[in-house]
Formats: sequence, C-alpha cells, structure tokens
Amino acid sequence: MFTPASSPVALWRTALVGALSALLLSTSACAPADDRDAEAPGVGGLEREVTFEGGGHEVSGTFRIPEGTPGTMPGALIISGSGPTDRDGNSVLRPGADTNLNLSRVLADLGVASLRYDKYGSSPDFEAPDPEEGPVDPLVFDEQVAAAYEELVAQPEVDPERVVVVGHSEGALYALRAHELIGERSSSPALVLAAPPGTRYLDLIDRQLTEQIRRAEAMGQIRGGLATSVLSDSRAARAAIRAGRSLESADLVDVGVFGVYTGANEDFLAYMDSFDPVNLAEDLPEGTPVLVLWGEEDAQVSREGVDRLMTGLDDAERVDVPDADHIFRRYEDEPGATVLDAQRPFATGVAPALEGFLDTAW
Repeated sequence: MFTPASSPVALWRTALVGALSALLLSTSACAPADDRDAEAPGVGGLEREVTFEGGGHEVSGTFRIPEGTPGTMPGALIISGSGPTDRDGNSVLRPGADTNLNLSRVLADLGVASLRYDKYGSSPDFEAPDPEEGPVDPLVFDEQVAAAYEELVAQPEVDPERVVVVGHSEGALYALRAHELIGERSSSPALVLAAPPGTRYLDLIDRQLTEQIRRAEAMGQIRGGLATSVLSDSRAARAAIRAGRSLESADLVDVGVFGVYTGANEDFLAYMDSFDPVNLAEDLPEGTPVLVLWGEEDAQVSREGVDRLMTGLDDAERVDVPDADHIFRRYEDEPGATVLDAQRPFATGVAPALEGFLDTAW
C-alpha cells in the first residue's frame, strides 16, 4: 500500500514506509516463459485527455469511453493509492503497475466510462513546492477528488445518476468519503473499494513496517539492533502524532524512521490517521452500493484488515480474488523468480466481480 520516499517530491508527500519496502513492493514471485509484457485486459475503448482545476492546481487526466455505446452511460472515477501515484496507478517504485489503467479497460468492456487523473505530485512536469512554504495541505487531495468527480459528471457521455467511485488502496479512504467531498452537488455514488485499508492509517503503517523490517532482519539485510531502534521510534512517532504533539518532541534516534515520520509528512499523517475506515463505512448514506475487492495474495492489506472493514458495511458485497496481489496482478509463488509488474497478467477475477456488482448498482 505504501511506497518509499525515493525522491525530494516524496519527502513532503504521504506516509511512506521507507527504503526497506522496496524488498516487498518492487518484485513479485511469478516467472513467465519470456520477458514480454502481459496482455492488457479488455478491448480498450477510446480515450481523450482532460484538464481541470483542483486544489488550486491544474490537474491532468484521461477520460475513457467504450466504443459503439449509444446514449449516456455510467461513469467511474478512479482514485489512486498512496504516494505520488499517477493516473495509470504507477509510481517511481512501481512504474509498470498500471492498476488504474487496467481497471479503466475492464470498465470500458462493461459499458462504463471512466476518469483517472494524476494526483498532486505525480505528473511528469510537476515542480515540487518550496520547502520554505511549509508542508502541503492534505486537503489538496480531497479537493482534487471533488474536482475530478465534477469533471467526470460534466462529460456529455456520462449519466450523472449512475456514477461509481473506484478507490484503490489509500484511494479507498477517499472513496468512503466521496459523498461528503462532492457534497449535495451530485447524487451519492456507488463505491468499489479495491484493496482497502481496514485499520487506521498509522496502525497499517506499523504493521507493514514491522513485517518488512523483521523480514529484512531475518535475511541478514539489517542488524537486529537497528531493527529494534527503528520500530521503537516508529511507535513513539505514532504516539506523538495521535497525542497532537510534534515529531520533534518524540526525539527520534533514527531520524524520520526511513522516510515515514518526517516533519514534511506530519500534517498528512495526522489527517489520514484521523479516519477509522470502519467509522467511515458506518457513516455512508443508507443504501450506498459497495463492492469490496481484495486479492488473496495481497501483502500490503491483510485479510484481517478487510474483515474488520466489513464490520462497518452492512450490505456490501465482497469478492476475494484468487492468486491476485495488491495491484490485482496474478501472483504465483515460485521462490527465486522475480519479474516486472507489467509481465504479470491482470487478475481475471476482477472483471466478473465488477460486472455482477454494476448490474445491480443502479
């Protein structure tokens, strides 16, 4: 779910789990017969570029529609996961994930138009803000969601009464709040929560960081003393943020805990941690159609976390996709084999799950 702070842009951006997460996120144990990219799902549809203002900045995106569909059609807003992740679902660490792109292709096959956009900080021409201006206001990401929703329903092909918000990973936290972010300007949308977090933000970071550091320690890639120090600091930082204290007061030995707990991230971490996914689920407008998708090989979001989220969703549909990882590409455990994300096929279980859900969403 989280990616490391690998560039100056990432230093002010969201909660990131440090350089060690590359051990988990950059490779996959599935070996194809050759090095060709896997075939993209669906027939594709037609695309056009869009730009709009969101959060005080120009936002670029891609609008995709099915070919040969007369009249208006349902529309989907696709929201990226954590870090500086672009419209296609890619970041510096996972440049070939294409999660959002693949979802848009599947949706087009199902007769649904979609809009995906570059989150603030992810576009190729992005210029990092002056550090002297202070941390980025976390509300900019809320405002981008609201602006992207308005852009979607403004497209002439989209029926504004048949809209679904698809949030992947961290994006699911925005999807759960979509009805609040768009206000009364539009009808409350249906939701697809793909690989959604089921615990508070900092608790999820703690679990991921703990698992990755202990794994690195077991492999001899980090000494035990450093592992203990990092985990101790991360929990002290979490406690400081939740108590409303600055990270400076936590007196961290391993400064920044591998890029996670920094002053630049502090406001964002506190803001996102203020939302308990279960509470957000319980506060959804009555009758909101919800589909929860989770890959059974997801190493970032646990089954237990999704189980917890489901306690707040009375009538939600849940589909656990076999042999699928966090980005819904096929995962097969073959020790020692590492391939690029682009070489692994998109999980075949996603399309039928979306089709069954959308057939009854409106």
